[in-house]
Formats: sequence, structure tokens, C-alpha cells
Amino acid sequence: MKPTKTTSRRRFLENSALGAIGVIGASQLIKSCAPGETTGEVVVPTILETAVDGQPLRAGVVGCGGRGTGAALDFLNAGPNLSIVAIADVFQDRIDGCRKELKEKKDVELADASCFVGFDAYKKLLEVDLDIVILATPPFFRPEHFQACVEARKHVFMEKPVAVDPVGARAVMAASKQAEAAGLCVVTGTQRRHSWNYQNVVARINAGMIGEIVSSNVYWNQSELWHREKQPTWTEMEFMLRDWVNWTWLSGDHIVEQHVHNIDVSNWFVGRHPVEAVGMGSRLRRLTGDCYDNFSVDFIYDKSIHMHSMCRQINDCANSVSEQLRGTKGYTDCEKTIWDAEGNELYKYESPVDEAGEPTINSPYVQEHIDLVTAIRTNNQIVEAEETAISVLTAIMGRESAYTGKKVTWEDMMGSDMVLGPKGELTMGPVDIKAVIPIAGSASN
Repeated sequence: MKPTKTTSRRRFLENSALGAIGVIGASQLIKSCAPGETTGEVVVPTILETAVDGQPLRAGVVGCGGRGTGAALDFLNAGPNLSIVAIADVFQDRIDGCRKELKEKKDVELADASCFVGFDAYKKLLEVDLDIVILATPPFFRPEHFQACVEARKHVFMEKPVAVDPVGARAVMAASKQAEAAGLCVVTGTQRRHSWNYQNVVARINAGMIGEIVSSNVYWNQSELWHREKQPTWTEMEFMLRDWVNWTWLSGDHIVEQHVHNIDVSNWFVGRHPVEAVGMGSRLRRLTGDCYDNFSVDFIYDKSIHMHSMCRQINDCANSVSEQLRGTKGYTDCEKTIWDAEGNELYKYESPVDEAGEPTINSPYVQEHIDLVTAIRTNNQIVEAEETAISVLTAIMGRESAYTGKKVTWEDMMGSDMVLGPKGELTMGPVDIKAVIPIAGSASN
């Protein structure tokens, strides 16, 4: 079955809820911060607890590390008549680990002939009879793999970020339009957009509960992530691929790879992307690669709305993974609570519970696949690639400002010819990229 029309996430969730197994929310009127005033109607999407049943859907996985294997399990947990029929990765040990986990946790048996290894493994996987492709390699590969999936007329789930450079982000935007025209469904790994609590809060913000948004603050400050030490038997390419989060050409740096979640929330709630950025950052503690370990960026939307973005991956520092938006009549943490301008609580999301009092809310990692499968089976097209690429390009804009110390605009990003990564064909050998850490500005005399 091929969907025939494009719809927004909100409209998709409303439409697909007919006949749902358990729902949350309903349209209702809410009070604004001023006594006696009302705002617009709150349209809270009805969200399915499991994907609707229907045609069997066969999926393949490209990128079999922890996130790819996790996404495969999330897909299988999304509803009935779902199967993983092929997997692909550049490393045999990743293939072996994925097969083992699928067998142990979901009793999925994959024959050798359905497992593909190498840089061209995704092409072989696309020759298999399947409906959906799960893309979970390092983000450098995402634009090429996504384009190939669209050309092969496959529905797609792809992890964020969807690119590491402006050329790649714009390529995903273009491929997203092709996916829409082809009737394909595309869901991306922006879990907050598929979280029941965020959906309930944004519905009230859209209805005007905090008035007009005037600023946002977004943070992903945490301890160090992880790194790999180069082993004697590894080539430069193998080392970089196994250590990928620490290399800008593979990950986009952590403002793109991780902090894009929070930046995306701000773009989602504000309803548009920033037009310029001025940022700073540095490398203080990181042990491998060429990424920074901290960023602080001032993004400016139109109408002079500022978003302060901060991210850090350093041990023993103050941590926060959060968002906050302030409006003319109040503010919100985006996750579950809304306050008026004086700090009085206006709304707090409460998770639904079953008869035993246990929460019934889905993991957003599973909800993403519930929404994708439901979209396909109900012929209610959902395509998220372009909006995710816009948030990724926002993060890249901030990264480039921090790297250079210059103001970087959206027009700069849309016209940039920057392409990261090795030149020529990729092989498991030497790489013409060295760990050079960007330093902004110039030295004093």
C-alpha cells in the first residue's frame, strides 16, 4: 500500500486515531493567564498505544550498532505483522551482534544471505523484498542512503541527525520532496516530537496559553560520552568509524549529533528556524577525534526572538538536558508543565495509567515506529525528513559560528558548498583527514 497524500504530524495523528487502542486528550478550551480570557482551541492529537494491524511489513536495517539494533527491536515492538528480513553494516562483528540480539529478544532468525557487509552493503539490502528501511549508520552516510531508499521506493525510518554538512542537509531536503511525491512515509529519530507529553504541551502553546513566544533556552549538558582507543590492527578508517561520535565528518560534532534534539524542540514550538547564529565553543577534555566538548550559541529567529543553545560533554560539571520557552503571558519547560508569568502552574501533563495504576505511556523510541507503521497502513502519509534537516542545518549553523567566531546566517548555510569527509571512494585504509581542532578568531599581538 502506498500513501497518496502528505500530511503534517499533527493531522496524521488526529486522522490515524480512529479506532485507536487507548487515546489521550481531546479538543478543549483553555484559560489564558489573564482571568476571564480564553485562547484558541487546544487540538491535542490522539496517539495510538500500538500500530494498527494490517498488511505485513518487512524491514531492513542499515547500521547494526547499538542504535540500529535498538531501532530494529523498537520496530518489532510497534505492532503486529512486522518483521526484520535483512541487515547491513560495514563491520561483520556488528552484523553478528545484531543477529544475536534479534534472536535472543525477538526470536528472529536471519540467514547469511540476508546479511550484507561493506560500504556498499546498503545497495545489496535494497535489492531484498522489503517495505521499510531503518537507517542508523553514522550520520555522514545518511544523505546518500536516504536518497537511495527514496529511489528504491522504500518507506524510511532514519535516525537523527540526517547530515553533517550543509550540502548533505540540503540533499535530504530535496530527497524529502521526492519521497512526498512518491507517496512514501518517512519518520526520523526526533523522539520528543513523538512523545505524548511534548505533544500535549505543544498543543497548548499553539493555542496561545503562554502568548507569543519571545525566547527559548535549550540545553544538553552531560558527562563525557564515549570514545575508542585505536587498536594496532585497525586502519585509520576503521578507527574513525568505530570512534565516530568524536569526528566531525562522521557525527557533525555533538551540537549536531546530540543537541539537535533540543534545538529541534525550539524550532518546533516557535514554528520556524533561526536566521542567524553567533556562537563559541572549545575543546577542553576530549581524548580522541576533532570535535569540541562544549558550545554556547545565540540563535536569532525573525522578530528578534533569541534561542540560547548550550551543550557540553565533560565530567563533573552541572548537567541539564532540557528546554524552556518564554512567552508574553507565561513560560513552559516543553516537557510537561506550563506556568503563567508569575510562576503559577497552569497545566501539568499526567501520564495515563492502567487499572493497576501503572503508566501506559509508550517509549518515544517505540512510538516513532508506531506512527510510521500506522501512517503506511492507514494511507495517511507522514514525511518528517525536511523539518529534521532544517533543525540539523540550524545546529550546523551554530557549529560553524563557534568554529570560526563569525556570525553565520541561514543564507550562508543555504548557499554553502561545504562537504565534510574523505575525498574519493571509501575503503578500509588510510584517511586523508587529521585531527585538527578549530580555533576561532586570531591571536593577540
